Amino acid sequence: MKSLQDTLYNWLTIKVVIMERPDDTAAAETVKMFEDMLVEEHGLSNIQIEKDEVMYYVHYDQNGERKKSRFPIELIDVMLNQIKSEPEKYVNYPEE
Repeated sequence: MKSLQDTLYNWLTIKVVIMERPDDTAAAETVKMFEDMLVEEHGLSNIQIEKDEVMYYVHYDQNGERKKSRFPIELIDVMLNQIKSEPEKYVNYPEE
């Protein structure tokens, strides 16, 4: 099992990709995998994202408490920026 922090980081990194590319089937599958881990392995619910000029904040409920984690934008947006700079390497192959 990955740590909660690692799972949140991986989920958020791919979540920002799917928010920008909603038809990206690979990203959608990956988001679903990490969301399942957050819910089933870490017991999270009511997960919400907030963003300011410097950070992403992930708010969630766990064990009856409202909690928050934060991640620097430059760390989370690395994958999205890479996709934007080299879109030919990240072609979406829709399910048939």
